[in-house]
Amino acid sequence: MPVSSDTSLAAELLLRDDQQGVTTLTLNTPERFNTLSEQMLGALQTALADLANDEQVRCVVLAANGKAFCAGHDLKQMRANPDKAYHQALFARCSEVMQAIVHFPVPVIAKVQGIATAAGCQLVASCDLAVAAQSARFAVSGINVGLFCSTPAVALSRNVPRKRAMEMLLTGEFISATQAAEWGLINRVVEDAALDDAVQALTDSICAKSAVAVRTGKAMFARQLAMPLDEAYAFAGETMACNMQTLDAAEGIDAFIGKRPPRWQHR
Repeated sequence: MPVSSDTSLAAELLLRDDQQGVTTLTLNTPERFNTLSEQMLGALQTALADLANDEQVRCVVLAANGKAFCAGHDLKQMRANPDKAYHQALFARCSEVMQAIVHFPVPVIAKVQGIATAAGCQLVASCDLAVAAQSARFAVSGINVGLFCSTPAVALSRNVPRKRAMEMLLTGEFISATQAAEWGLINRVVEDAALDDAVQALTDSICAKSAVAVRTGKAMFARQLAMPLDEAYAFAGETMACNMQTLDAAEGIDAFIGKRPPRWQHR
């Protein structure tokens, strides 16, 4: 069966590599700073939907080729389509992609090698974990072109303290990778040459854990954040009770008591 042009285009925009339970999706429009064009958002949305049903996937890494991780929305494309309905649909699709990452069944890790601005910074903030090269920089810079980064603000404000978020949103100024780590936007900063190894170490650690526990934990963590404290504890307690009924929990505890490595039943 011939491959459709849409499928071929998506494969060029977003590269996929599968290695021992870790799927890496690489933004691949370096000449356009990996902007979140209509086409890129569509490719991400399709890839995430496909991967969500693959139980062999233990982690997803979002990476990028070129000098930029992601420079946000494609401003030229946005100006070429000035209708409000177009922009409403564009921002709705972007929000769907970000929420697909948040609700994705396994951890999603941002591997940041360059600038991450506006919706690109939103993409980093939406991931469960983020590792950045020392040279990476972050900004929500829409304010510099008369456009407050309202949708990026949603993800940003759920990662960094309120006043830090507002400083970034109101000034549009870049922060360094070190600042991003200090403020909670990313997990860690490494030397540029060590980025691959750092992400590999993180995925290795996650993949060594019980798959059912990781999936249970990610789903629980996202849901409880939106709950009042008493509801969150009730939900968390029920989740733990269900988790305790799994073969992996029994195996893990028995292995701990027996001072041996666990042999996970669900991988």
